[in-house]
Amino acid sequence: MVFAVIMGGLMSLSITLATSLVRLGLAQNFFWLWLEAWLVAYPIAVICIFIYRPFASRLTEKIVEKLKN
Repeated sequence: MVFAVIMGGLMSLSITLATSLVRLGLAQNFFWLWLEAWLVAYPIAVICIFIYRPFASRLTEKIVEKLKN
């Protein structure tokens, strides 16, 4: 659970920062626009990590196993 909260925060911060910069440039109120986007993205990112992590872990194990052989 701690992993999902930390990873979700870092991932959503990075993605919303990059996409906000691309879409808005360094607008005068950039920080507040970016913060608004991040506040929406953060809980979604955490929920997605909870949902997708088991699948991603199994898929990663299968791929690594195939690469070893």
